[in-house]
Amino acid sequence: MTVLFSPSEAKHSSGVNIPIAKEHYLFPELFDDRVSVLHAYNEYLLHASTEALMKLFGTKKESTLAYYRHDLFTQPTMKVVERYSGVAYEYLHYSNLISSEQTYIDCHVIIFSNLFGPLRAGDIGLPDYKLKQGEKIGTLVPEHFYKEHFTSALNDLLEQEPYLDLRAGFYNKFYKPTSPYTTLKFMKEGKVVSHWAKAYRGIVLRSMAQQQIHSMEAFMAMEIENLIVKEILRKGIHTEIVYDIVAGT
Repeated sequence: MTVLFSPSEAKHSSGVNIPIAKEHYLFPELFDDRVSVLHAYNEYLLHASTEALMKLFGTKKESTLAYYRHDLFTQPTMKVVERYSGVAYEYLHYSNLISSEQTYIDCHVIIFSNLFGPLRAGDIGLPDYKLKQGEKIGTLVPEHFYKEHFTSALNDLLEQEPYLDLRAGFYNKFYKPTSPYTTLKFMKEGKVVSHWAKAYRGIVLRSMAQQQIHSMEAFMAMEIENLIVKEILRKGIHTEIVYDIVAGT
């Protein structure tokens, strides 16, 4: 069973000396396409004005600009899932999972990086980078590029069985499902939540790893603390499970 997941703006720094290389990423046959985006990013960092970098990074802090204005290919790297540190990743708490649970995440989760495109959670060689969601790299629009070049490979991978799409809506611009898939919606006191949706995506993924969920049937039978199913909506290839948050957050 495959789970699609969003990245986060927040990331852990540092890493180890594992290079950006074809054999380290999902879809190695598309490495040249992926690396062309990285080279475009590097070139843009080299020549862009301070104002342009502020827009690209989504910050005006000079220290942040200085920190990220470097060659991606010379930077320390991490496993993909360990690089991100946003809300969903805080609640996933990957580092606190046991080995078999981490392996589940590594193998079953595809994370859609704004810069690197779709990656397996367990892929290695991801440097610390900064690219504000939805920003262009000069004239290059990463989400359009990855949709054009990676959709066929993703279709081949995902059409094998129904899958769970836990991405934020923006990432449909990278890949729009074409085979049966399921999304989740989280409600509290009759309203759709946003910040806590990120938290519960992490909680759901953590529960899946702990219970080793390998089918939608097993997922539907899974109990998740503080969540009850409110309704299940089906339209074409899309199933949406609506949860009520009943306690805690």
